[in-house]
Amino acid sequence: MATLKVYNLEGKEIEEMQISDSVFGLPKNDDLVHQIVVAMDANKRQVLADTKTRGERAGSGIKPWKQKGTGRARVGSRRTPLWKKGGVVFGPSNDRNYKQKINKKMNQKAIATVLSGKLKDQEIFVIDKLSFSQKKTKQVAEMLLNFKIKGKTLMAFCDSEKEFRIVSRNLAKVENILTPQLNVLDMLRNKNLFMSKESVMYLEEKYKQAELK
Repeated sequence: MATLKVYNLEGKEIEEMQISDSVFGLPKNDDLVHQIVVAMDANKRQVLADTKTRGERAGSGIKPWKQKGTGRARVGSRRTPLWKKGGVVFGPSNDRNYKQKINKKMNQKAIATVLSGKLKDQEIFVIDKLSFSQKKTKQVAEMLLNFKIKGKTLMAFCDSEKEFRIVSRNLAKVENILTPQLNVLDMLRNKNLFMSKESVMYLEEKYKQAELK
């Protein structure tokens, strides 16, 4: 089993904790992670573009003039796509569905794979307890300064710490999430991951039980 350094809010190492290789020691698997990211992006996609067919356009369905004898081209309706304000042929519609099903075990393995990669790249910072004496943004900012990190940061709060999510909301380049909601997309979007010992134990328990193979 590997070990993980545990720090206090001042950025000083206070202990080491053992972690499971089945969650934090998985090999790289870019294909799996890419598949999950594509599916998650597709599920978040909003369908905005929408055009009206000739059946949806306003206007009379009566034939504008008789078929023969006028010298003009034949027309069946004022809503024809060939005319101004007519319908659109093969245009985008708002009933398109881009959603993709994400296999539960694949998603769990992808999360563990990303966690393993972040640990290998030294981008995971474990705090003894991610709670503060006061609910002030300044305390979170000072904690991050103590670690002298660069890049965007994701802070994962367990259920007992969720009241402190509010203190990190106004910091630039800092996002927060509840540990049970931790996902591949948010972890890849942020370079650093901060969480408490309790969150690490929760993730180990959750993904060891999943029997990732």
